Amino acid sequence: MADDLSAPLGRRKAAAPPARKARGKINFKPTEFPLARIAFGVTALIVVGIGARVLLVDDPMGGQPVAEIDMTGTRNVNAVADTVTATTSMATITAEPEMPVDQAGVTIVGDDVPASDPAAAEFGEAGADGLFPELLEDTEHGSIPRLGPTGQRPFDAYAKPSLTPDTADGKKLIAVVVTGLGLNDSGTSTAIDTLPEAVTLAFAPYGRNLGRTVASARAGGHEVLLQVPLEPFDYPESDPGPDTLLTGQAPRDNLQKLFNVMASFGGYVGLVNHMGARFTSSTADFAPIMEELGSRGLGYLDDGSSNRSVAAQLSTANRVEFARADLVLDLNPSRAAILSQLAALEARATEAGSAIAVISALPISVQTLAEWAKAAEDKGFAIVPVSALMKTAA
Repeated sequence: MADDLSAPLGRRKAAAPPARKARGKINFKPTEFPLARIAFGVTALIVVGIGARVLLVDDPMGGQPVAEIDMTGTRNVNAVADTVTATTSMATITAEPEMPVDQAGVTIVGDDVPASDPAAAEFGEAGADGLFPELLEDTEHGSIPRLGPTGQRPFDAYAKPSLTPDTADGKKLIAVVVTGLGLNDSGTSTAIDTLPEAVTLAFAPYGRNLGRTVASARAGGHEVLLQVPLEPFDYPESDPGPDTLLTGQAPRDNLQKLFNVMASFGGYVGLVNHMGARFTSSTADFAPIMEELGSRGLGYLDDGSSNRSVAAQLSTANRVEFARADLVLDLNPSRAAILSQLAALEARATEAGSAIAVISALPISVQTLAEWAKAAEDKGFAIVPVSALMKTAA
């Protein structure tokens, strides 16, 4: 400190002489080593190597293991070749990236490759219950139908292939819907087993094991509808059941009831009213329901019990596939009366080209309908699922 204070102004203190390097040691500084240049050079070599392989090596499989087999040779040397020789003369066996070579997959190339399932292509693979997961929405009430990711409709997915008025070739088409199923196990099983496949079955949302029962009906070839309880004029003296949609309630409340009913089971093409003369005559109450059906790709069948129903107008406004039943077959549940109504149904179909009827699941009704159906085809009539006539209804 004293030397610094006594030094003349403007003159710097002499620098200390540099320290002498230890003999035999290298003074290495990491910051002076060109790591970035070396990394860049290595990367460039890798890129050049890959490009050279792509340009110079003819390997369309990109290094994936491939085994070639003789498909037409006379020696029995390959079990896979024996399996596919009968259908084609050329095969490519490849191993997936995660698989060892001996777990080979076979790709058959030929004109007779089986066509894929159109339903699977459009709606995806159905689950074990026969339902398409892409057409289901998980809600607090359970799974309910919805449009698919590309606009696929449950109506189309679950409709049974059938003749339509455009393809009937002169045949008169009749659709019959049996209502009230699912409440009585024995009666429901009888209807599923004895009625022709083309008869449509409508299930109430209150039965036990509905998922399994409806799956059995669909596996038996039947098209399915869901009955929705709607308010009649004399409610609550006449009570359609829990979750009945009521007039004068907030649309949100009725929609919550609707979703609860819709979650009872799956696989239906649309809904059919259970009672509901008051509700179906109220545009303000019915419109939000029909709008919801349109947005979810479902159809609606009016059972024809009320002339004041506005279902036809609302279905058109909301692009809902719709039909109205022409007759109720068992208002008088006796064999003679039901046969008389079936004759009237035939007359209606003969006059208009098609007709729709509803009938309950009473034992006498199911038995009489099954007997009539056996002779209907001989008379020139074709029994069709109700969706076949809903598609062209106004």
